[in-house]
Amino acid sequence: MPGNHMTAVDAGPVFELCDVHKRFGSLAAVDGLSLGFAKGTTTALIGSSGSGKSTVLRMLVGLVQPDAGEVRFEGRPLGKRDLLHARRKIGYVIQEGGLFPHLTVAGNLALLPRYLGWKRGRIAERVEQLIRLAHLPGHALQRFPLELSGGQRQRVALVRALMPDPPALLLDEPLGALDPIVRHDLQDELREIFERLNKTVVLVTHDVAEAAWLAPRLVLMHEGRLLQEGSCEQLQRQPADAHVRRFLDSARSLPQTRA
Repeated sequence: MPGNHMTAVDAGPVFELCDVHKRFGSLAAVDGLSLGFAKGTTTALIGSSGSGKSTVLRMLVGLVQPDAGEVRFEGRPLGKRDLLHARRKIGYVIQEGGLFPHLTVAGNLALLPRYLGWKRGRIAERVEQLIRLAHLPGHALQRFPLELSGGQRQRVALVRALMPDPPALLLDEPLGALDPIVRHDLQDELREIFERLNKTVVLVTHDVAEAAWLAPRLVLMHEGRLLQEGSCEQLQRQPADAHVRRFLDSARSLPQTRA
């Protein structure tokens, strides 16, 4: 398992949810959740569809505001006045990348750095560094997103999120739309990237095996509440209730072939 994590004793939470509530009509998407994410850790939010995990991620990046409770980033409440400053320090990757289709890969990657006033040479140097890290070929820079494979688009989305070197990285089902072989390869690459960059990573996935491969800490949610957190081994050995056991058991392996 990745060994890049520090304990909460070593550093205070980068992200913190304090008794957070969020409703969408009659649905309680998040129901009294208190949770922290320490510096340099990788955490996977897991749970069935509708468990609230993606809503939590969107609250961490400020796209959704809680109805009650407080979301904090680097010890400060993530209020509307602080959102722009905070988002410059938070990389965010969504399923299928969210790239601008009318811009080349190079244009997508340069968008935020140009806004921040980076000079061309600095942008080019950062792009070169990150495409090597993400195993992207240099010739892809002049292509448009629709000219890339699904795996390449996700690599570009990750590089774009990392361009300003944010201390935190949020990923919402980043591999969910990929075929199994590409997804397997990118899982290996993401784990390597998390280990090397030592950022605070929070990712959402419904795939238990993927979560266990990428993150030392799993947070299992159900109906907007935290059911259990810990390593995959801890959840397997000491499930908090029947739902935890059932959710983990749903991660099937291939059937054994007969001799």
